[in-house]
Amino acid sequence: MVNRENMIHLVHLALRFISAHSAWALPVIFIVTFGESFAIVSLFFPGTAIMVAAGLLVANGTLPLGPVLIGGIAGAVVGDGVSYWLGWRYGTAIAKIWPFSRSPALLGYGEAFFKRFGSLSVFIGRFLGPFRATVPLVAGIVKMRPMLFWLSNIASAFVWAPVLLLPGVVAVTAAEWAGVAHKWKFLAAAGIALVIASAVWFGRKSRLDARLKTLEFK
Repeated sequence: MVNRENMIHLVHLALRFISAHSAWALPVIFIVTFGESFAIVSLFFPGTAIMVAAGLLVANGTLPLGPVLIGGIAGAVVGDGVSYWLGWRYGTAIAKIWPFSRSPALLGYGEAFFKRFGSLSVFIGRFLGPFRATVPLVAGIVKMRPMLFWLSNIASAFVWAPVLLLPGVVAVTAAEWAGVAHKWKFLAAAGIALVIASAVWFGRKSRLDARLKTLEFK
C-alpha cells in the first residue's frame, strides 16, 4: 500500500527526473498513466498525483505540452485496454487474482456501476478514481462490444489527461498572481500542486465507501 510519505516521495522523484530529462517526459508519463489505469495496481499507484504535479512543469515551460499529453493519453488508453483484455480473457476467474481476491467487493462495485451506466460507464468511470480501472475490467468480463469500449476508452482519455494538467497550470498562475519572487515561484507552485494532488489522491480513497454505497448490486 502506498502511504502519504511514499506517495509524496514518488511524486518528487518523478518531477525531479523529468525536469532534468525532458526528453523522457513521454515514456515516463505513459508509465504513470498506464499504472493509474491498469486494474491490478491502480488503487495503489499515485498516477493522478504525479500527473497533477507534472502540470506545473508544463505551465512553467520546463516540459513541452505535446509529449506530456501524448504520453498521458496513450498510457490511459493502453491501461484500460489491458484491463479490458484481462476481463475478456479470464472472465470471473479474475476475482481470484490479487487485489480482488483480498477485496472481492471491488469487482462487485464495478459491476454495479456498469449495470447502472451501461456503455457510458467506461467514459464516466475514467473520472472516478475507485472505478477507473475496475470498470474496464468488468466491461471485458461481461463482453462489452469492443467498438463501444474502445470509443469510450479513447474519448475519455482525450478529456482526462488535459484535465489532470490543469491544477499545475492553476498553481503556476496563482504563484504569479501572488507576486512570488521568481526564484521561489517554482517551489511555491510545486507546493500548491502537491497539496491539490494529495487531496485528489487521498480524497478518492476516503470517498470510496460513500460513493459505492449509492450503488446497489447483488
